[in-house]
Amino acid sequence: MNQTEALAARGAAVVMNTYSRFPIAFDHGKGCYVWDMDGKKYLDFVAGIAVNSLGHGHEALSKKIAEQAQKLIHVSNLYYTEPQISLAEAICAHSGFDKVFFCNSGAESIEAALKIARKYATMKGKPGRDIITMEHSFHGRTYGAVTATGQAKYQKGLDPLLPGVKHVPFNDLEALKAAVDENTCAILMEPIQGEGGIHPADKAYLEAVRALCDEKDIVLLFDEIQCGVGRTGELFAYQHYGVQPDGATFAKGLAGGVPIGAFMATERLAQAFQPGDHASTFGGNPLATAAGTVVMHELFENGVLENVKKQGEYLQQKLLECKEKYDIIADVRGVGLMQGIELTIPASDVIADSIAHGLLLVGAGTNVIRFVPPLIITKEEMDEAISILDGALARAQEKA
Repeated sequence: MNQTEALAARGAAVVMNTYSRFPIAFDHGKGCYVWDMDGKKYLDFVAGIAVNSLGHGHEALSKKIAEQAQKLIHVSNLYYTEPQISLAEAICAHSGFDKVFFCNSGAESIEAALKIARKYATMKGKPGRDIITMEHSFHGRTYGAVTATGQAKYQKGLDPLLPGVKHVPFNDLEALKAAVDENTCAILMEPIQGEGGIHPADKAYLEAVRALCDEKDIVLLFDEIQCGVGRTGELFAYQHYGVQPDGATFAKGLAGGVPIGAFMATERLAQAFQPGDHASTFGGNPLATAAGTVVMHELFENGVLENVKKQGEYLQQKLLECKEKYDIIADVRGVGLMQGIELTIPASDVIADSIAHGLLLVGAGTNVIRFVPPLIITKEEMDEAISILDGALARAQEKA
């Protein structure tokens, strides 16, 4: 029994079986690479599922976390801390929003969004509390978030779900208009659906949804948990579209791997929350927010956003070349370093083959392979990944 097998056996005895884990146990990483406990090296195109924005062992991030841990890790939101205020200032300065609420995860940020939308409706004296979300969306695993999620497989066995939530087809304006009535208080969607298969919204659709919300005084909420924080080459994906929502959720890459979540809102929406309406014990703690300030600095002051644009275009180009080469690729889609290839076969075999040859990949549904590497990825590392992927696709097509 090797070290990985030994650790897996220990884990099976004490950790709840909520993940179908790969038979790999990681020990350390550097940049865009990770090494397992038995010394095998992998190129990481999963990045903790779009979390490790600056890769592994990033010098400035590691240094800031260590320094902050020596000063303060947690004091609660009964008090102010400089890292939290600095991170909120940076987010507001680059987003077009006025206020930020910090929590610890994407699901928590969705819960904040759902609550503030209904609080806003109460404040405005609106009659209804219904929230419309999209089919094939994914918003998280807590009760409100999983209710908002437009995929039945995540809701199985969890009835009764949160009342007053409707789902409509994504990118279908007429279906959305038909679902809106006097009881609608908010519309929630991902500008780019992640877990649903890497589906970007149509620009005209988002513009029309914004106009509809303005007309009906409906709160427009964007879920930027996966597509935000530089993943697409802009700080937030909605900035590609020129459509400003009233509120947006984000998390994942904001602190480079330290757990954090956030919800940002315009002043008009933010005033619906008053002291006692919502809270998070660990949210916005000094350790996580200090890490977040490093990520923001790297994005805007150290060329990371420009790298995402450059490498994202290159990745899409190489994936389109693969599509021309292999009949098993039905589509290539995405923005920046959030790309996907849709296959005519299950994605699992290609993913497993790639992992065996040293490239970490993850699916987005049954037949889509997702590519969400660290935002610091280089062209050379991209070429290495495509070379491994090419071999896996060739072997899969031979079997198909």
